[in-house]
Amino acid sequence: MRLYRGLPAHADEPVALTIGNFDGVHRGHQAMLARLGEAAEDLRLPSAVMTFDPHPREFFAPDAAPPRLSTTRMKLELFRAFGVSRCYVARFDARLAGLSADAFVDDVLVGRIGVRWVLVGDDFRFGRGRSGDLSTLRAHARTFSVETMTTIKVDGERASSTAVRDALVRGDMQRAGALLGRPYALAGRVIHGEKLGRKLGFPTANIALRHTPALRGIFAVRVHGLPGGSRSGVASLGVRPTVAANAKPLLEVFVFDFDAPLYGKRVTVEFLHKLRDEARYPDLESLVRQIRADVADARHYFAQRAA
Repeated sequence: MRLYRGLPAHADEPVALTIGNFDGVHRGHQAMLARLGEAAEDLRLPSAVMTFDPHPREFFAPDAAPPRLSTTRMKLELFRAFGVSRCYVARFDARLAGLSADAFVDDVLVGRIGVRWVLVGDDFRFGRGRSGDLSTLRAHARTFSVETMTTIKVDGERASSTAVRDALVRGDMQRAGALLGRPYALAGRVIHGEKLGRKLGFPTANIALRHTPALRGIFAVRVHGLPGGSRSGVASLGVRPTVAANAKPLLEVFVFDFDAPLYGKRVTVEFLHKLRDEARYPDLESLVRQIRADVADARHYFAQRAA
């Protein structure tokens, strides 16, 4: 997949394009990517995705923006898995936000990307003040065709990033996985921590998070990217109220039956089942007792799955 960080100065060849934030790349997004691939093959055009970083809501209201479901890197990996030929990661800044709907079509879609066919959702809005909609796009489509993707429902509910976030907040990992078409996951590099987990008898792989996560708590997880293959474990995702004050969210994973060094390795953690909410304990002894209980609960969960 050819990656463009920003928009090119001018188009090099016509493309079939879909546009969106694609946060989480849920089943609605996946349907769009599948349709994009079909149209690109039929029209003999490269398949292309245009997405944004940061998310427009992070630009306009950073304190009120919803948590991201996926990093840009994770989105790109999923685009590649769907066979996308090229991806334009447009920086959403004041210049892009200030473009009129007309300018967005003429300068960006036609001039810089070379769109010949475009697929958007039925609620697609674009241009300064979200002034452009589907009818605006079609009115300007002199050199390209426009197709819309209807709503994709999963068990009667619209597949959307909001629905996934709601499921994660509730701790309903099964529902989140159904909407995503896969278990919810976070990925990152293992960093050095305070080694407190090792001192307590539960050495953890610590993964720093660039953005506020969409969920918190203690989870049964599956960890990928380890030497020897994936393994089960238990993870804490939160601010560690018992041992830290005003801390940033951190993902700590205790991998079962594994003790090899992981510093610097990139791992992916799939969240399969929520065990409980994060809590503050009066002392480390109480915390250790709870960790033992969490490990036992997680092992029991995986034993039931294997049965």
